[in-house]
Amino acid sequence: MLKLRLVLALAISPLLLTAQSNEKSFTVKYITQPITVDGILDESVWETAESAHGFQQYFPTDSILAEQKTEIKMLFDDTTLYIGIRQEAEGKEYITPSLRRDYRAGNSDNITLLFDTFNDGTNAFLFGINPLGVRREALISGGGNDLRGFTTSWDVKWRGESKIHDTYYISEMAIPLTSFKFREGETKWRFNSYRFDLQSNERSNWTKIPQNQWVFNLAFMGDMHFEKPLGKSRTPLALIPYINGISGKDFENDESRNNVKIGGDAKVAIGNGMNLDITLNPDFSQVEVDNFITNLTRFEVSLPERRQFFIDNSDLFSSFGGGRDANPFFSRRIGIAKDADDNTIENKIIGGVRLSGKLNNNLRLGFLNIQTEEDETNEIASNNNMMLALQQKVFSRSNVSMFFINRQSFDSPDFLDESEEYNRVVGLDYNLASADNTWNGKFYGHKSFQPNDSKGNYSFGGFANYNAKNYGGFLDIVYIDEEFESDLGFIPRKDIFKVASSLNRNFWPQNKALNSHSISLFSVYTWRPQLDYQNTDYFYNLSWEAMFTNLSEFSAELEHRFIYLTEEFDPTGKDGAVPLPENNGYYFTSAELEYQSDRRKTLSFSVEPSYGEFFNGKRFSLEGDMMLRFQPKVNLSMMFNYDHIDLPAPYARADIWLVAPRVDITFSKSIFWSTLVQYSNQRDNLGFNSRLQWRFAPLSDLFLVYNDNYFVNTFMPRNRSINLKLTYWLNI
Repeated sequence: MLKLRLVLALAISPLLLTAQSNEKSFTVKYITQPITVDGILDESVWETAESAHGFQQYFPTDSILAEQKTEIKMLFDDTTLYIGIRQEAEGKEYITPSLRRDYRAGNSDNITLLFDTFNDGTNAFLFGINPLGVRREALISGGGNDLRGFTTSWDVKWRGESKIHDTYYISEMAIPLTSFKFREGETKWRFNSYRFDLQSNERSNWTKIPQNQWVFNLAFMGDMHFEKPLGKSRTPLALIPYINGISGKDFENDESRNNVKIGGDAKVAIGNGMNLDITLNPDFSQVEVDNFITNLTRFEVSLPERRQFFIDNSDLFSSFGGGRDANPFFSRRIGIAKDADDNTIENKIIGGVRLSGKLNNNLRLGFLNIQTEEDETNEIASNNNMMLALQQKVFSRSNVSMFFINRQSFDSPDFLDESEEYNRVVGLDYNLASADNTWNGKFYGHKSFQPNDSKGNYSFGGFANYNAKNYGGFLDIVYIDEEFESDLGFIPRKDIFKVASSLNRNFWPQNKALNSHSISLFSVYTWRPQLDYQNTDYFYNLSWEAMFTNLSEFSAELEHRFIYLTEEFDPTGKDGAVPLPENNGYYFTSAELEYQSDRRKTLSFSVEPSYGEFFNGKRFSLEGDMMLRFQPKVNLSMMFNYDHIDLPAPYARADIWLVAPRVDITFSKSIFWSTLVQYSNQRDNLGFNSRLQWRFAPLSDLFLVYNDNYFVNTFMPRNRSINLKLTYWLNI
C-alpha cells in the first residue's frame, strides 16, 4: 500500500503545484528617500507602505487567527530592503535570555522573516529580531523539512533596532539587497514570517502552517511583489583577513608551540546567484568546541559543521544519500586525518575555493576544492579534496541531484599504500517534496572507485515519508556494499541491508492543559549481505509523547533490541575489560521516561531516566539538563549523563559520567564571554574552554580563547593553549 501511494505521489507531483495556492500577498513599494533605522518608524513614507497582517495562530491551535496582532511593512530602494514591524503584546514582560546574536527562537520573544528569493520552495534566507533589537540570521535548505536544513552559522551584514512600548514593540530592519541572492529583474519573492509571543503563550505565522509541520517549512508561503523589478546585484568583494597568536603545550608528548598565524577568506559575488568563497591558511581556533557525547554503540557519531567557510549553500554538498547511514560528503573529514598509530589528529588546510549557488531559477551548482598539507612525521599525505554537485529543480519543490567526489593524494610518498592514492565517488539523488509537504522522500544510487577496485562498491537507498496532521509514517531502505568507500563521507557501517519504518497517530484534544499527544511505533531491521544476509540487528520502539499548553513535554518509551556481534565488543570502554565475545546474539528490553519543563521559566530542566537489560546485563541511565537565566545577560546551564552498566563476570561493570556546566554572559550586544567545562570519564578527560569575544565592528571580532585539558584519574595536564585572534570583515 505504501508503494502504491508513493507511485501516485510521484505521478501527480506536477499537479500538486496548484495544490498550495498563495492566497496572501502584498506589494513592496519603491522609495528614494532615506530611512533611519532606529525602531521608531517616524518617516512619513511608512504610512504609504502595504503590510503583511492577519497572522494565523500556530500554537496552541492552528485553526484561528492570532490573538496578538502583528503587522509587517516593507519598502525598498536600489540597495536596501527596509522592514518595519509592529507586534502587540500583553505587556512588557518579554523573555529575552541573551544579548548574543543568533539566539535560539524557541525560548524567547521574537519574530522571524523568511525570504524564498528564487521561488523554489527549497531554499530561503532567514532574518530575525527580538524586543531588545538582538538579531539573528540563518539559511534554510531542504524545504525546511527538519532542523538539519536550519543553518545558524551563516553571517551577513545588516541593521536592526527595536523599541518597547506599553502594549507593543516596534522593530525596524535594513537588509542590503546584496545579502540575498536572486534573479536579476525579479518582481516577486515568496515570503512568510513566524512569531513567538511567550507572554500570551502563542506562536503564529503570516501564512498558515499546520502544527504537524515545522514552523519554518517553505511549502507554506505567501508572495511579496516588488513595485519595480530588482536590478543587478552589486555585492562588494569581502576580504576577511585574520591574525592569530597561539601559545600552547602538549604535556603527553612534552611539546610546546608558540607561533603566529596569518591568513584569511574572501567572498566574491558572481552575478546575482553565485558565491565564490576563497580561503588561504584558514584557522578555526575561535570555533566553539564540540559537546562531548557518551557513546555506548559500536559506531562513530557525527557532529555538526561549525566552520564558516563550509556553511554557505552547504546543503548542495552535504545532503546526498542518507544522513544516518550513507552520507558521501561530510565536510568535517577535511582538516583531520589518521596518523601512523591510527590516532585522529589535525591535518593543516593550505587553502581552498568553493563556488556555489544558482545558475538559473531551477539549476544550482556546487564546486569545492581544498588542498591539505603533507605531514611526513605522522605519515599523512598531501591531499586534494574536490567535489562537484548539480541540482535541478523538478515539479513544484522536488529536485534531481548528481555529484562527483575525488580525494587524490600528491607525490605518492613512500609511506602511502597504493590502495590509498585516491578515492572517487559518483552518485545520483532524487529528492521528493510535494507542494503541501504531505509527502517527502529521497532515492539515491552511489558508486565508489579505489585503485584496482572498481567492481561493485555500491550504496543505494530510498526513503518515503507521509506527514498528515493526524497520521504519519515513513519507510527507509538502505544497502551499502562492503567495498563502498567514501573518504570524505560519513559511513558508520558497511555491508548492510537495512529497513526502517515508522507509524504514528497524532491527537489534538480540545483540552486546556494538554495541547497534543501521539503514539508511534518505530522499527529497524539490519541484515549483513556478506554473511548470507544474516539478521544481525533489529530494534523496536513503542512511544507516547505529549505536549502541554504550558510548553512542558512528557514521553514514555518501551524498547526491544537484538544485536548479533560479529566482532568482540566492550560496551563499557574500560581499559583491560573483557570484551563480549563475537558470534553471539543478545536480546534486551528497556524502558525510558522523559520530562521537559516549561522553558519560559527562569529555572527550567529536563530529565530522562531509563532502565532495562543491556546485552547480557543491566543498565541504568539518567540524563538531562538544567538552565537558570538572569536575563538578558547571564545564563547558567548544566548538562549531565550518567550510565551504570552491570555485566556478569568476567565482563566489566562501569559508572560512566558526563557532566558539562556552562556559563554564558553577554555584557552587551558586542561583548560576550562563555565558559564550558566538560568532564567525561569515558574519554578520560576534563576540559575547560573559555572564550571572550568582542565584536568591535560588523562581523569583525577579537577573540581570546583558553583551552585546558586534564586526565580524569590523575588530574595531570593533557594539553593547554591560549589564542588571541583578530578578524576583520572588509567590503571593497
